[in-house]
Amino acid sequence: MRMHSSQIKHFNYIFTGTGLSTLMTVYKMVLSGKFADKSILLLDESQKKINDRTWCFWTKDETMWNSIISKKWDSALFANEDFKRDLELKPYQYNQIRGIDFYNFVFETISKESNITFLKEKVTDINELETHVFVGTEENRYTCDYLFNSIYTKAFVQTQTKYPVLQQHFVGWFVKTEAKVFNPEQATFMDFSVEQKGNTRFMYVLPTSKTEALVEYTLFSENLLEKEEYENEIRLYLQKLGADKFEIIEKEQGSIPMTCYPFWKKNTKRVLNIGTAGGWTKASTGFTFRNSDKKSSELVEFLHSSTPLRMTTESLKMSSFHKKSRFWFYDLLLLDILYRHNELGSPIFSSLFQKGNPALVFRFLDEETSLMQDVKVILKCPKIPFIKALFRVIFLSK
Repeated sequence: MRMHSSQIKHFNYIFTGTGLSTLMTVYKMVLSGKFADKSILLLDESQKKINDRTWCFWTKDETMWNSIISKKWDSALFANEDFKRDLELKPYQYNQIRGIDFYNFVFETISKESNITFLKEKVTDINELETHVFVGTEENRYTCDYLFNSIYTKAFVQTQTKYPVLQQHFVGWFVKTEAKVFNPEQATFMDFSVEQKGNTRFMYVLPTSKTEALVEYTLFSENLLEKEEYENEIRLYLQKLGADKFEIIEKEQGSIPMTCYPFWKKNTKRVLNIGTAGGWTKASTGFTFRNSDKKSSELVEFLHSSTPLRMTTESLKMSSFHKKSRFWFYDLLLLDILYRHNELGSPIFSSLFQKGNPALVFRFLDEETSLMQDVKVILKCPKIPFIKALFRVIFLSK
């Protein structure tokens, strides 16, 4: 599809950026059958044709994504320099989905819908007016009733000091080793036995056979490293496992913001920020898939229930979508601690997993626990840092 620059085409909904949150939302809009009369435009400078990332999530039940799960684990390893613990995950399973499989799965469905248009164009301008939203790209101009933006703007969080900002940054290698060094039945969830160097640093391993795995060196810290440092640590770790000879099949790297910054305050009457740009990433862990799955379902329900046919679109206000929970507050406490004392990551996560019930911890991280269960989990954490953080955060909120 190409349009002359003098034309401005109007859509009911425009999605700027086609990452996880957009594709989940649009896919569910199609499945619902409630939006067939709505014109939808997806804009992204990438065509989503490469395997650019790996998502993992734990679940107890079947999901709509089951057909594209490439590997499941019933067991996980947690370790630090002092102990190792095999975590029996039941009733949960830990699941892996490759980016390319997800993209292909979603686009196979939405490409059949005549009301949905995907254009490979870079968004340059978003301007909200009283009756519509204007979107400019390098090639064209468009308008819409409502805009969903998933293009993350670093400046929002970097130019403020009220909310701490860390990064979950990592480099991962998909490797094939000569020696059989991996246990394909067990994922390594966090291995803090690597040198911490004053930070929160761990290895994350997703084995698919005895000789194949994604091995990822991950930090929860403020500043990124030189690429060589991540890769040297992966080499050292593989050697420690006994993999002196290996082939690198693929590489991936990323940096996910970890912050409780209230992105939803940027939502307006006609513009809703989604995904990382909307604070959909779990702030304390950087986990994205499960949170986006929940939030996209909530969004589709919100869009449908807010605009019955007899009502005008003016009745829908994007700014009313977000609801803050107590889990946001818990995340804020943890990030406050790690921002001030980044070396405390290993003892805090170790306290959760050393003796705690893994299923309860996962339920807590999924924000599905009761208040009493929250207390059980939180009481396992080191008390003094959290009490200090509590006073700081209460003072901050005044």
